[in-house]
Amino acid sequence: MADGPLYILRHGETEWNAAGRLQGHYDSPLTARGRAQAAEQRAILSNLDLTGYRAICSPQGRAQQTARLALEGLIAEMHQDDDLREIGLGTWAGRNRAELMARCKAQDGFDLYELAPEGEGFQRLHARCSRFLERLGGPAVLITHGITSRMLRLILTQNPISALREMPGGQGVVFHVEGGRQKRLKLGA
Repeated sequence: MADGPLYILRHGETEWNAAGRLQGHYDSPLTARGRAQAAEQRAILSNLDLTGYRAICSPQGRAQQTARLALEGLIAEMHQDDDLREIGLGTWAGRNRAELMARCKAQDGFDLYELAPEGEGFQRLHARCSRFLERLGGPAVLITHGITSRMLRLILTQNPISALREMPGGQGVVFHVEGGRQKRLKLGA
Protein backbone atom coordinates (compact mmCIF):
# COMPACT_ATOMS: atom_id res chain seq x y z
CA MET A 1 0.00 0.00 0.00
CA ALA A 2 1.04 3.63 -0.36
CA ASP A 3 4.02 4.31 1.88
CA GLY A 4 4.31 7.95 2.71
CA PRO A 5 1.88 10.72 3.43
CA LEU A 6 -0.61 11.75 0.76
CA TYR A 7 -2.49 14.93 0.00
CA ILE A 8 -5.66 14.18 -1.96
CA LEU A 9 -7.43 16.97 -3.84
CA ARG A 10 -10.80 16.94 -5.51
CA HIS A 11 -11.19 19.22 -8.51
CA GLY A 12 -13.07 22.49 -8.14
CA GLU A 13 -16.66 23.07 -9.19
CA THR A 14 -17.39 22.56 -12.89
CA GLU A 15 -20.13 23.91 -15.14
CA TRP A 16 -21.84 20.51 -15.04
CA ASN A 17 -21.58 20.30 -11.24
CA ALA A 18 -23.32 23.67 -11.03
CA ALA A 19 -26.00 22.49 -13.49
CA GLY A 20 -26.63 19.21 -11.63
CA ARG A 21 -25.32 17.00 -14.44
CA LEU A 22 -23.39 13.78 -13.81
CA GLN A 23 -19.93 13.74 -15.38
CA GLY A 24 -18.25 10.40 -14.80
CA HIS A 25 -15.75 10.05 -17.64
CA TYR A 26 -17.20 13.10 -19.44
CA ASP A 27 -15.81 16.51 -18.71
CA SER A 28 -16.71 20.17 -18.36
CA PRO A 29 -14.54 23.17 -17.46
CA LEU A 30 -14.19 24.73 -14.03
CA THR A 31 -16.47 27.61 -13.12
CA ALA A 32 -15.12 30.84 -11.62
CA ARG A 33 -15.96 29.32 -8.23
CA GLY A 34 -14.05 26.15 -9.18
CA ARG A 35 -10.98 28.21 -10.09
CA ALA A 36 -11.26 30.03 -6.75
CA GLN A 37 -11.45 26.64 -4.98
CA ALA A 38 -8.25 25.56 -6.74
CA ALA A 39 -6.62 28.80 -5.57
CA GLU A 40 -7.66 27.92 -1.99
CA GLN A 41 -6.07 24.49 -2.42
CA ARG A 42 -2.89 26.21 -3.59
CA ALA A 43 -2.92 28.45 -0.51
CA ILE A 44 -3.23 25.37 1.72
CA LEU A 45 -0.49 23.46 -0.10
CA SER A 46 1.88 26.44 -0.20
CA ASN A 47 2.04 26.30 3.62
CA LEU A 48 3.32 22.70 3.50
CA ASP A 49 6.77 21.25 2.85
CA LEU A 50 6.25 19.27 -0.35
CA THR A 51 9.92 18.39 -0.81
CA GLY A 52 10.12 14.89 -2.25
CA TYR A 53 6.43 14.76 -3.20
CA ARG A 54 5.24 13.68 -6.62
CA ALA A 55 2.10 15.11 -8.20
CA ILE A 56 -0.17 12.56 -9.87
CA CYS A 57 -3.36 13.66 -11.60
CA SER A 58 -6.38 12.17 -13.28
CA PRO A 59 -6.19 12.67 -17.07
CA GLN A 60 -9.62 14.33 -17.09
CA GLY A 61 -9.66 18.03 -17.94
CA ARG A 62 -11.31 19.31 -14.75
CA ALA A 63 -8.66 17.61 -12.61
CA GLN A 64 -5.86 18.79 -14.92
CA GLN A 65 -7.13 22.38 -14.75
CA THR A 66 -7.35 22.20 -10.95
CA ALA A 67 -3.86 20.70 -10.71
CA ARG A 68 -2.31 23.47 -12.81
CA LEU A 69 -3.91 26.14 -10.61
CA ALA A 70 -3.30 24.39 -7.26
CA LEU A 71 0.27 23.22 -7.84
CA GLU A 72 1.82 25.96 -9.95
CA GLY A 73 5.32 26.57 -8.63
CA LEU A 74 4.94 24.01 -5.82
CA ILE A 75 5.79 20.75 -7.60
CA ALA A 76 7.74 20.89 -10.85
CA GLU A 77 6.47 17.80 -12.63
CA MET A 78 2.98 16.36 -12.81
CA HIS A 79 2.22 12.81 -13.91
CA GLN A 80 -1.09 11.45 -15.14
CA ASP A 81 -2.63 8.14 -14.15
CA ASP A 82 -5.83 6.70 -15.64
CA ASP A 83 -6.62 4.99 -12.34
CA LEU A 84 -7.35 8.42 -10.80
CA ARG A 85 -10.18 9.18 -13.25
CA GLU A 86 -13.72 9.46 -11.91
CA ILE A 87 -16.04 6.47 -11.53
CA GLY A 88 -17.64 5.46 -14.81
CA LEU A 89 -21.35 6.23 -15.12
CA GLY A 90 -22.05 4.32 -18.33
CA THR A 91 -25.09 5.62 -20.19
CA TRP A 92 -25.95 8.04 -17.39
CA ALA A 93 -22.89 10.25 -17.91
CA GLY A 94 -24.04 13.75 -18.84
CA ARG A 95 -27.58 13.23 -17.51
CA ASN A 96 -29.38 15.36 -14.93
CA ARG A 97 -28.82 14.03 -11.39
CA ALA A 98 -32.19 15.12 -9.94
CA GLU A 99 -34.18 13.60 -12.84
CA LEU A 100 -32.37 10.28 -12.51
CA MET A 101 -32.83 10.21 -8.74
CA ALA A 102 -36.57 10.78 -9.11
CA ARG A 103 -36.90 8.19 -11.88
CA CYS A 104 -34.90 5.53 -10.02
CA LYS A 105 -36.26 6.40 -6.59
CA ALA A 106 -32.65 6.61 -5.42
CA GLN A 107 -31.98 7.10 -1.70
CA ASP A 108 -29.20 9.55 -2.54
CA GLY A 109 -26.70 10.40 -5.26
CA PHE A 110 -24.50 7.45 -4.27
CA ASP A 111 -27.20 5.04 -5.49
CA LEU A 112 -26.81 6.44 -9.01
CA TYR A 113 -23.19 5.26 -9.17
CA GLU A 114 -24.29 1.71 -8.41
CA LEU A 115 -27.41 1.70 -10.60
CA ALA A 116 -25.93 3.32 -13.74
CA PRO A 117 -26.38 1.04 -16.78
CA GLU A 118 -22.94 0.00 -18.05
CA GLY A 119 -21.41 1.93 -15.13
CA GLU A 120 -18.28 0.96 -13.23
CA GLY A 121 -19.83 0.51 -9.78
CA PHE A 122 -18.13 0.65 -6.41
CA GLN A 123 -16.55 -2.83 -6.47
CA ARG A 124 -14.65 -2.17 -9.69
CA LEU A 125 -13.69 1.34 -8.55
CA HIS A 126 -12.37 -0.17 -5.31
CA ALA A 127 -10.24 -2.63 -7.31
CA ARG A 128 -8.91 0.17 -9.55
CA CYS A 129 -8.03 2.41 -6.60
CA SER A 130 -6.43 -0.50 -4.72
CA ARG A 131 -4.30 -1.29 -7.76
CA PHE A 132 -3.18 2.35 -7.91
CA LEU A 133 -2.29 2.47 -4.21
CA GLU A 134 -0.39 -0.84 -4.40
CA ARG A 135 2.02 0.61 -6.95
CA LEU A 136 2.19 4.15 -5.49
CA GLY A 137 5.15 4.37 -3.14
CA GLY A 138 6.44 7.52 -1.51
CA PRO A 139 4.74 10.78 -0.67
CA ALA A 140 2.43 12.25 -3.30
CA VAL A 141 -0.19 14.86 -4.06
CA LEU A 142 -3.12 13.25 -5.88
CA ILE A 143 -5.58 15.32 -7.91
CA THR A 144 -8.76 13.41 -8.63
CA HIS A 145 -12.57 13.46 -8.35
CA GLY A 146 -15.31 13.24 -5.73
CA ILE A 147 -16.09 9.53 -5.67
CA THR A 148 -12.57 8.43 -6.54
CA SER A 149 -11.15 10.61 -3.73
CA ARG A 150 -13.58 9.05 -1.27
CA MET A 151 -12.68 5.54 -2.42
CA LEU A 152 -8.93 6.16 -2.12
CA ARG A 153 -9.38 7.51 1.40
CA LEU A 154 -11.76 4.68 2.31
CA ILE A 155 -9.08 2.14 1.35
CA LEU A 156 -6.29 4.05 3.09
CA THR A 157 -8.31 4.28 6.33
CA GLN A 158 -9.20 0.58 6.05
CA ASN A 159 -12.96 1.04 5.90
CA PRO A 160 -15.43 -1.21 4.05
CA ILE A 161 -17.13 -0.05 0.85
CA SER A 162 -20.37 0.28 2.83
CA ALA A 163 -18.78 3.28 4.63
CA LEU A 164 -18.31 5.26 1.39
CA ARG A 165 -21.34 7.49 2.11
CA GLU A 166 -19.78 8.57 5.42
CA MET A 167 -16.50 9.65 3.81
CA PRO A 168 -16.34 13.46 3.83
CA GLY A 169 -16.04 15.21 0.51
CA GLY A 170 -16.52 18.62 -1.03
CA GLN A 171 -15.40 20.62 -4.02
CA GLY A 172 -11.84 21.81 -4.13
CA VAL A 173 -10.78 20.39 -0.76
CA VAL A 174 -7.46 18.93 0.44
CA PHE A 175 -7.24 15.82 2.61
CA HIS A 176 -4.05 14.70 4.34
CA VAL A 177 -3.89 10.91 4.74
CA GLU A 178 -1.18 9.15 6.70
CA GLY A 179 -1.01 6.11 8.96
CA GLY A 180 -4.60 5.10 8.31
CA ARG A 181 -6.00 8.51 9.33
CA GLN A 182 -7.36 11.38 7.28
CA LYS A 183 -7.70 15.06 8.05
CA ARG A 184 -9.39 17.77 6.01
CA LEU A 185 -7.02 20.74 5.75
CA LYS A 186 -8.33 24.29 5.88
CA LEU A 187 -6.77 27.70 5.40
CA GLY A 188 -5.30 29.01 8.63
CA ALA A 189 -5.50 25.62 10.36
